[in-house]
Amino acid sequence: MNKWNLIIDVAECTNCNLCTLATMDEYVGNEFPGYSAPMPKHGHKWINILQKERGQLPLIDVAYVPTMCNHCDNAPCVAKSGGAIAKRDDGIVLIDPVKAKGRKDLVDACPYGHIWWNDELQLPQAWTFDAHLIDQGWKQTRGQQSCPTAAMRSICVDDAEMAKIAREQELETLKPELSTKPRVYYKNLWRYSTCFIGGTVSAAANGVVDCVAGAAVRLLKNGAMVAQATTDNYGDFKFDRLEEDSGDYVVEVSAASGAKKTVKAKLGASINLGEIRL
Repeated sequence: MNKWNLIIDVAECTNCNLCTLATMDEYVGNEFPGYSAPMPKHGHKWINILQKERGQLPLIDVAYVPTMCNHCDNAPCVAKSGGAIAKRDDGIVLIDPVKAKGRKDLVDACPYGHIWWNDELQLPQAWTFDAHLIDQGWKQTRGQQSCPTAAMRSICVDDAEMAKIAREQELETLKPELSTKPRVYYKNLWRYSTCFIGGTVSAAANGVVDCVAGAAVRLLKNGAMVAQATTDNYGDFKFDRLEEDSGDYVVEVSAASGAKKTVKAKLGASINLGEIRL
């Protein structure tokens, strides 16, 4: 059976928050019987965009990750709810606004922090995958509809096809170690979850310091090469997709002139080694 999934490309998210605003526009003050009670105007972020800065100036980048209810196949909230939260055949998880009344304990059942407590209505709430619109024939969510960079894509396919898409597009889910089997997938999540070592190679000649383009740079760990790169026209290099807190590395730089230099780096978060003068 075909089921709904959401694919989010982290590389395309610009933190414009239009998906967040579109969700508020849909749910704040609006009740959809059988699907959701009204979302409060303040305090809830059914779509919440995480932000992470990597590196130090001038070598720095920022990644944005929209997060929401993952509509997990093995959802802890469903298991704890006693029928107040249900998983539909099409993959969508819904909190029953009648059965879940007063169940504040369900807020902590979500390991992703995406069940929100409506204090006025005494009700746990979460993003419904816009199920009321899906059931009317919509093929995309309000968030996807509003995204100017096409960072979001809703697809309804069977599990085998989704697994194939995930493999081919190198998609990931948040906190896979929890085994909750989320139906929200991320492309280019490494821009948020991993770190880099970078720097700029320069050299002095005839009293002038200039960048060194085309220098060979190797990254070694425990004496073994793990990556290699070539400096660009500005002398910059960058080794990305490294694990945070992965410890000691050695950067070896070799220029066409024969000049060489070795620099040690200890990786916690992303690090800019700055200028490496040959």
